[in-house]
Amino acid sequence: MKINVVLYHPEIPQNTGNIMRSCVGFHAKLHLIRPLGFKLDEARMRRAALDYFDYLEYEAYDNWDDFKSKNKGKFYYLTRYGHKSPSTINFKEDSKDNDIYLVFGAESTGIAYDILKDNLEDCYRIPTTDKIRSLNLSNCAAIMLFLASEAINDDTIVVTHEPDTMKGENFIDDLDLKELDIIHREYDHKGDN
Repeated sequence: MKINVVLYHPEIPQNTGNIMRSCVGFHAKLHLIRPLGFKLDEARMRRAALDYFDYLEYEAYDNWDDFKSKNKGKFYYLTRYGHKSPSTINFKEDSKDNDIYLVFGAESTGIAYDILKDNLEDCYRIPTTDKIRSLNLSNCAAIMLFLASEAINDDTIVVTHEPDTMKGENFIDDLDLKELDIIHREYDHKGDN
């Protein structure tokens, strides 16, 4: 089954861009629920998602009811008001017959209280010290995507090393440090001219 990230009224495009990248990295679909704090057009989306946009699976909805009418599965609501840790979630069991939806709220206001109240049993809080209210939205999404992917372990995430399309699995093994040191010294002295 599929892992989905749901952003309820996201406000900050940089956070959404980071989450787009994480969704691509964990093979998850992104759902954006309006209103958004930024314009949703292809040029802006491409800029926010960098070169990962072509791999991003996403959909935008006019409101929460529109989203809920089109998506069925097991929903987890991440909120500072949650009383349980995500470590108590049995993603593997819950994903057997269901798509998984990780729901996150707006950066300033979170998920609407009525939605939380209707779903108290499925509200979770990522544990932190008492010095902060909550973590950054994109950090929360990345943590939850990792936890869900690791638990489900459905072989959609198979790269455990640097892909050959980038620097390659043995990049560090094969790296000539003497040559690298020469390159760094040459680069450092460019500013001296």
